[in-house]
Amino acid sequence: MSSNCKYIFVTGGVTSSLGKGIVASSLAVLLQGRGLRVTIQKLDPYLNVDPGTLNPYEHGECFVTNDGAETDLDLGHYERFLSVPMSKRNNVTTGSVYEKIIKRERKGDFLGKTVQVIPHVTNEIKNRITALASKNQDVIITEIGGTVGDIESLPYIETVRQLKFEKGSDAIVIHLTLVPYLSATEELKTKPTQHSVKNLLQLGVQPDVLVCRAEINLGKDLKNKIALFCNVNSDSVIESIDASTIYDVPLLLLKQKLDLVVLEKLGYKNIKRLNIKKWNDFLIKLKNPTKKVKIAIVGKYVELKDAYKSISESLIHGGVFNNCEVKIKWVHSEDVKSKSVANIFRNCSGIVVAPGFGERGISGKLITIQYARTKNISFLGICLGMQMAVVEFARNVIGLKTAHSTEINAKTKYPVIDLMQNQKVLLNKGGTMRLGSYKCKLLNKKSKTFNAYKKDLIEERHRHRYEFNNDFLDEFKKSDMRFVGLNPESGLVEILELKNHKWFVGVQFHPEYKSTVINPHPLFKSFIKSTILKK
Repeated sequence: MSSNCKYIFVTGGVTSSLGKGIVASSLAVLLQGRGLRVTIQKLDPYLNVDPGTLNPYEHGECFVTNDGAETDLDLGHYERFLSVPMSKRNNVTTGSVYEKIIKRERKGDFLGKTVQVIPHVTNEIKNRITALASKNQDVIITEIGGTVGDIESLPYIETVRQLKFEKGSDAIVIHLTLVPYLSATEELKTKPTQHSVKNLLQLGVQPDVLVCRAEINLGKDLKNKIALFCNVNSDSVIESIDASTIYDVPLLLLKQKLDLVVLEKLGYKNIKRLNIKKWNDFLIKLKNPTKKVKIAIVGKYVELKDAYKSISESLIHGGVFNNCEVKIKWVHSEDVKSKSVANIFRNCSGIVVAPGFGERGISGKLITIQYARTKNISFLGICLGMQMAVVEFARNVIGLKTAHSTEINAKTKYPVIDLMQNQKVLLNKGGTMRLGSYKCKLLNKKSKTFNAYKKDLIEERHRHRYEFNNDFLDEFKKSDMRFVGLNPESGLVEILELKNHKWFVGVQFHPEYKSTVINPHPLFKSFIKSTILKK
């Protein structure tokens, strides 16, 4: 652990969904632009060990790291903004904390002492925070999930209090709060912020900086009022106005001098000149596209768009690379019928069939894939989307009419997609999948995939149990479906393409997890490029 490491804690008050993750990521971009090495951590107060078994309607996307951790979707924001890989250490849940403590208690590690929230739980949380400190990090930003005052968050706030006391000027607290606008009186109201800070003070934590979400500018007088009642300098009251895109937030906070305020409070003297040229270049291209395309995302959780957050953002990244505005059409897979498919995808230049689990919406996905295949529409199938592309092709081209995945039909005569052999003995759902980064060998230098990556060996992240069944390899090899990417160790199929198609690619992995603002993913760049080109 580095003794020079600085700590920034981001808390939230009044209401959830104020954007703590985006503010933390944006601040990290600015500090990174000042030459500092920064990482971000999320402390989640729920009792699940990880988000792996949480319903996307409950939690949104489950983001997977290189080391196979199933984490909160905010870690996706962290990676997209910083272009720095996160790990299992960057996401902590109350469930994982208590699991560790209880296991230790069962082993007798506490020598018969009473196990309590203080010091045992708070010490474990403290260990999770400080474990990120190393010679490779200058600043650790820790986002506390939930809202100050929630019973679930109390151990985290207490840990912040202890660490702030122990670290002195090397630790500060940024409190994100809401300043609501009452249209009837045309007033911004500061009382919710005052009460939120009061709640934090009652728990022994004085915030150093306030970031105030508001619909309109606060104004100098209102900032002074908030500063007076909340015991902070007026310069430390930062307004955060709703932005047209999340990628604007770093620049909006820069105008408020948040980075300079934070660096001063952390004791940095020789502050490097800010360099975020690549970020600015991205924004310029984002806001000044020369082309426009409509891309359909087909899934069964489209009511909550956060369930496919990484995919939608990756499409934006790929669009910016091609100077193209990407308009996303969200399509519920259960709504796709043979009679409606042409109308649903009218004016769509590309189709993404999203990942997922279970049989709901499968019929709609199969109809979608057949439409994209036969109408020569650019297609990207991710994980389950790739698997259903195999099923559709097996049925309608190869002639295996009842072909299916054993996930959907365990008794299918033609199990072209089947459970991985080493998973058949496992009973528990949590933590049993093929997770994290695996290598993939690209076999065909004339393939669209190789043209995208420009190299033979790639590494991509996985989150699945089922695979292409290699027992059917020979039958597919006789067709126009090409398997252009294989796992070099297991021989498992990773990537498929169709001959004589504009752009039809299915991948077993999740390319969306690795796309960032500075480094858009090659497949999304290639996919969007294909949607621009005429047939």
